[in-house]
Amino acid sequence: MAGGPQLKSVFRWGAAGAAGALAVLLVLWAVYVVRGLIVQVFIAMFIAVSLDPAVRWLVRHKVRRPWAVLIVILCAVAFIAAFLLAIVPPLVQQARSLIADLPGYLEQARRQSERLQSLEDQFHFRERLEAWARTLPEYLGGQALDYGRRFLGVLASWLLTSVLAIYFMLDLPKIIRRVVGLFPETRKARAAEAVGVVVDKIGSYMIGNIVISLIAGAASYVALELLGVPFALPLAFLVAVTDLIPMIGATLGAVICILVALAAVPIWPQAALVAAFFVLYQQIENYLIQPRVMRNAVDMPAIAVLLAALAGGQILGLLGALMAIPIAAAAKIILTRWRQVRKQAQPEGAQS
Repeated sequence: MAGGPQLKSVFRWGAAGAAGALAVLLVLWAVYVVRGLIVQVFIAMFIAVSLDPAVRWLVRHKVRRPWAVLIVILCAVAFIAAFLLAIVPPLVQQARSLIADLPGYLEQARRQSERLQSLEDQFHFRERLEAWARTLPEYLGGQALDYGRRFLGVLASWLLTSVLAIYFMLDLPKIIRRVVGLFPETRKARAAEAVGVVVDKIGSYMIGNIVISLIAGAASYVALELLGVPFALPLAFLVAVTDLIPMIGATLGAVICILVALAAVPIWPQAALVAAFFVLYQQIENYLIQPRVMRNAVDMPAIAVLLAALAGGQILGLLGALMAIPIAAAAKIILTRWRQVRKQAQPEGAQS
């Protein structure tokens, strides 16, 4: 008779365990189904936190938060619209010319360099490039409908992300208070400090990174124009975009510009001066511009920055690489302060 209650107890525990496992599987399945929306929410929150320093600056100057958010959004939209109107038409025109003139530039570079000529003869770069240039318009025309669908999908995704970011910007102080409210009363002060560190690091890094990239693009455009390198605008735009990539972005943009200069202008003095400009500018950016702009943003070893960027890039691409660095920097500060608090809380005998 004693086996009956024990069997029922075992059955109840087994049923409870199976129900718990099923609940976990259902939650994981639901997260997998809405993973795209979760990523959009995460990106929207990151954008809101990145723009929060500008909103707080306006709030400190007696502007109510809804109006401050509206001003920041209008300024961002106006800046993006003006930037696109100023750069897209000449960018498209010069990019088309660059594609059309690539065979001629390759031939010019081939005449200037015996090494390049031997490589071209070995791998037939020119024939392949000319064939690619001839088939590119037809390929783009055939893919126009597919590109249109993808563009509409990306546009809808970014509209949703933008709307979510606006809501997060409006309610960010409430969200922070609710997050802090999840902690016990004895730890709310430390939690509020940790959340504040995360918000400050992300905002400072993103705004500073954008400013540095704009400076790099503007300086590159002026230098390329003065040195007579064709397609200065798309090349400068490329430098500004690649400069956003942590660690290797600036070098990547500089290498592309130098290669175009080698193919399009005489090696001496224009191409040599282009290379010298990028070497000099990298030193100025690393030791003068970046320390001033990013003074309070990121304080991490180079290897930690690289690993964080690689991990973020594997998850969300370029945007993930950008997001990972300030998050890692904030986590480092939080961990350091937590260790300090634990060390201070230990008795003197335990510390020794």
